[in-house]
Amino acid sequence: MRSFYSRLISGAWPSFTEERRRRTGCNPRIALALLIMGGSLAYHYLGTTKYENEFTGRTQRLAFATPEEEIALGLQSAPTMIQQMGGQSRDLQAQATVDRVGAKLVQSTLAKQTPYRFEFHLLADTQTINAFALPGGQVFITEALFRLLKKEDQLAGVLGHEIGHVVGRHSNEQMATSRLWQGLASGAGVLLSDGQSNSGSQIANMVANMRVMKYGRDDELESDALGVRFLIEAGYDPEAMIGVMDILAKAASGNREPEFMSTHPAPENRAERIRELIAKYKKQP
Repeated sequence: MRSFYSRLISGAWPSFTEERRRRTGCNPRIALALLIMGGSLAYHYLGTTKYENEFTGRTQRLAFATPEEEIALGLQSAPTMIQQMGGQSRDLQAQATVDRVGAKLVQSTLAKQTPYRFEFHLLADTQTINAFALPGGQVFITEALFRLLKKEDQLAGVLGHEIGHVVGRHSNEQMATSRLWQGLASGAGVLLSDGQSNSGSQIANMVANMRVMKYGRDDELESDALGVRFLIEAGYDPEAMIGVMDILAKAASGNREPEFMSTHPAPENRAERIRELIAKYKKQP
């Protein structure tokens, strides 16, 4: 029988270091995963700005501290977005209508008291039914959507919703949130990796994306609420927003993803929520 020492020297028994590693559970992969996830959480809370939003009443974590930074980002991004959507519309009368309705919404609401530089753009794209806003006040609506709107109150509903995104600082918040979940997904991917495939990373990224989409849907509902409020304050009919939801539902018929896979709630669900908000505001003195 081989002696204790001969077995140890020959490697028949595990070395002291290997045995200690097994006992302590020291795994470089786990350590790296925890480091990535811990760093992501630390950066989210130490590298972002805490902000109490006067429009929504929520506490947010923001990637950019000041409205001036948001304005600069929006102005920098606007030319690229305009180019990608076919350029500015050549219908000057329609553009004037968009400008007038947008200005009325801003001047009639608390949005006027913000430092944001609101500018409203009618885009020449006649195929994409869309409206969106960049940080800082750049608001866009495509001709494709504009032509489907039946009255000015509906246009006000679309623009009021986008103004809601701006004052809600949603893009700014989404940047911070997305960065956090991307970091957590990277760490989880390392933790779930078996060294043979990237399936663990794919699962982690899918979960993170779905979580970010959930935040996006919440932002849409929050902007709907602000849009209803802005329409009432500016003297427009808030019921017009329900008509906008009907238009969006018909436009998306047959090409719609399940709600949990989308950044936007289903128009039907948004319409029901808008009805509840209108009833709530009507009850207020």
